[in-house]
Amino acid sequence: MFSARWQIDAKFGNKQRVLELMRQWERDVGSQVGLAEMKFQIMTGSIGAREATVEAHHQVESLAKLEDFFARIGKLDAHARWGKEMEPFVVSGTSQWQIFRVVE
Repeated sequence: MFSARWQIDAKFGNKQRVLELMRQWERDVGSQVGLAEMKFQIMTGSIGAREATVEAHHQVESLAKLEDFFARIGKLDAHARWGKEMEPFVVSGTSQWQIFRVVE
């Protein structure tokens, strides 16, 4: 099992808009690429983390499923449009993926 974490920082005063757009992505894009098969959570910085940080966590069974997920979202025009809509509200250069193995 793996946890894929995508992290961005919202520009000052724009965190609520970023959260709204993340939920929009969940409905409009994630629903097309098997997000329902993953444990998906959206988190924000609280204690010991930047308040502007927004993370999306995707829990997947295997790296193969994660690679398939990445390949599928890369082909969707809706994902590209969403990225362009999100861009003005995030700090440039803060987008980052981290993949963790879940130890059970």
